[in-house]
Amino acid sequence: MATSLLILLAGMGLVLVSILAFRLPAFLALIAAAWLTASITPEAALQSYAKTQDWSSKTSASFVNQLPIKRVVSELSETFGKVGIIIAMASIIGKCLLSSGGADRIVRSALKTIGIRRAPLAFTSSGFLLGIPVFFDTLFYLMIPLAKSLGLREKKHYALFVMSIIAGGTMAHSLIPPTPGPLLVASQLNVPLGWMMLGGLIIGIFTCWVGQIYARWADRKWPLPVRDSGGVTVEELQQQLRADEAKLPPLTMALLPILLPVALIGLQSILLSMAWIPSPETSKWINEGLKFLLLVGEKNTALTLSALTAILLLYRFPGQTKGGMRAPLEEALSQGGLILLITSAGGAFGGVLQHTGIAEQIQQWASGYQLALLPLAFFVTTLIRTAQGSATVAMITTVGIFSGMADSGDLAFHPLYLALAIGCGSKPFPWMNDSGFWIIGRMSGMKEHETFRYFSFMISLMGLAGLLAIVMAAFIIPLK
Repeated sequence: MATSLLILLAGMGLVLVSILAFRLPAFLALIAAAWLTASITPEAALQSYAKTQDWSSKTSASFVNQLPIKRVVSELSETFGKVGIIIAMASIIGKCLLSSGGADRIVRSALKTIGIRRAPLAFTSSGFLLGIPVFFDTLFYLMIPLAKSLGLREKKHYALFVMSIIAGGTMAHSLIPPTPGPLLVASQLNVPLGWMMLGGLIIGIFTCWVGQIYARWADRKWPLPVRDSGGVTVEELQQQLRADEAKLPPLTMALLPILLPVALIGLQSILLSMAWIPSPETSKWINEGLKFLLLVGEKNTALTLSALTAILLLYRFPGQTKGGMRAPLEEALSQGGLILLITSAGGAFGGVLQHTGIAEQIQQWASGYQLALLPLAFFVTTLIRTAQGSATVAMITTVGIFSGMADSGDLAFHPLYLALAIGCGSKPFPWMNDSGFWIIGRMSGMKEHETFRYFSFMISLMGLAGLLAIVMAAFIIPLK
């Protein structure tokens, strides 16, 4: 245990020092930590890991004698293969929704349907829905002008509108694939994507409800005035919103790229859970139909089909896009490529951590009280997130420590609960080293102490509430 723990601390320490002290990009920090971890892992630990994999003696010997960098590359390529297409397609979906005006249409339609009095609910639900394919920073840029516009009409509740956006978008970002954090966590813990989506939806709705309670209390206690921010006055934003209304796509077309993969992946999960698969006992037509549904419900296929619908949406409604279709798609792939590099590097770091035997040691330590694994995973993720600022980096670093437990079969509950605990653990405590902290503050007109009140405290409370719900659910409904 001591050796594995020291290696873990050395790797995590290098990540934090590289990001905080030397300001290195997350990809370089994670690759360096993976290389260090692989280099100092003793041969005995590698041999022990090889035995747990049921490899042949030749394969085990080859693994033990591999150069450390070879093991890093192997783990990186494996992670890339799991999430590469999904992240690329999710980036395309998000960019096309933004450039076509589809995301804007979803938000405005929600506001029109339920009215201004229920605008906080509209902001939270829209933020949660859009937070699945769109990264949180981009989502906030999209929705904050609407919050400012409503804040002029309901001046006493501007803080409530802003916090409602944050509550919805931030939880989807950490709980529901295909955003990179929950996607990799589900992949590493062997949680079916449909299960992760459903579990993330349930826990996300609960935590958003908790966030709304805090938001309404904070809005009454600390009223926030509407201020010009982001280089644009509120009056200018209102004029722009009115002018662009007629150019937005219909709601049904805007929702299709988001709902299509959820429906296809969910249907496949239902078919597999009920053992509805092609068999010799059923007719040819039924077998062909099942094969087709299983094909389109496979996560890579579902996201690819969704990306195609998003591209068609952008083609039909180009909005303010310049340079034709190529420019926004290249920008989407460029952004997705950076996220993919970070995610793959985190997977490599987590993979070589498994070679040290840390997962088996933690599992032995917690064998007598397995529910302790959930708060342990939560607080490890929280520690990493608070130290270096990125929720995604915190999630993909933590899952490497715990991923070996999902294959052991000794967990007293479904690994879905472990994945959700890691997701909720990435919420506390955002502060000055978090880019989202500054984006929210600058774009909404908040001062630093106000950003702590309205943003940091709220999502920390939401994360803790999610952990409590997960522990209770794992105890009552273990799904084993």
